[in-house]
Amino acid sequence: MRLDVLYFAWVRERIGVPRERIETSAATVADLVAELAVREDRYAAAFADLSSLRVALDQELSSFEAPLADVREVAFFPPMTGG
Repeated sequence: MRLDVLYFAWVRERIGVPRERIETSAATVADLVAELAVREDRYAAAFADLSSLRVALDQELSSFEAPLADVREVAFFPPMTGG
């Protein structure tokens, strides 16, 4: 399947691009992360600590165990803080 993957904040800074279109056979977000992490060191650094990341599927907050079936866009970003 083909996905648009978006990176925000320090995730984008570590990977070096704000978005990319990828071809993947990943079944879940965790599978996708595993595929990305082995691409290059910059991806491995960005995905080294999943507890410091959040994910949204088609602009809805989701979990790393979520399936990717019928998903068009995956976004990775750090947790939000507010005040």
